[in-house]
Amino acid sequence: MEIRKVENGKKQYLDLLLLADEQEDMIDRYLEWGTMYVLEDSGVKAECVVTDKGDGILELKNIAVEPAFQGKGYGKALVDHIIRTYKGQYTVLQVGTGDSPSTIPFYESCGFYRHHLIKNFFIDHYDHPIYECGVQLVDMVYLQREI
Repeated sequence: MEIRKVENGKKQYLDLLLLADEQEDMIDRYLEWGTMYVLEDSGVKAECVVTDKGDGILELKNIAVEPAFQGKGYGKALVDHIIRTYKGQYTVLQVGTGDSPSTIPFYESCGFYRHHLIKNFFIDHYDHPIYECGVQLVDMVYLQREI
């Protein structure tokens, strides 16, 4: 398994990016200036994008694992890599996600805790309803952990 930084051609991973954020124009808002990593293990299995939010906060904007390889530790390996890579440069790693039974427990298992939420984020910023595990996402839940 190898995790590498992607300097050019980030859009070649669009199918994977869309697993975590299903509206391309929302991805475009952070992809160009974000730092992207891909995890390879006999092919690309996962990706993540992080951005500098200022005040010592690094934000995990997108993280996705190919569906056939979910639950095998690739997502956690990416989070661990981000923490190791940015320790000493940032104090907090934060992530915003929908209040979904498939994502919140993953982040909590990686040491994140609920910090705040933005009401109606998915209603106000997406051009169609977003569903996860059969539940419509409405509010953006922000979770944080120390780096």
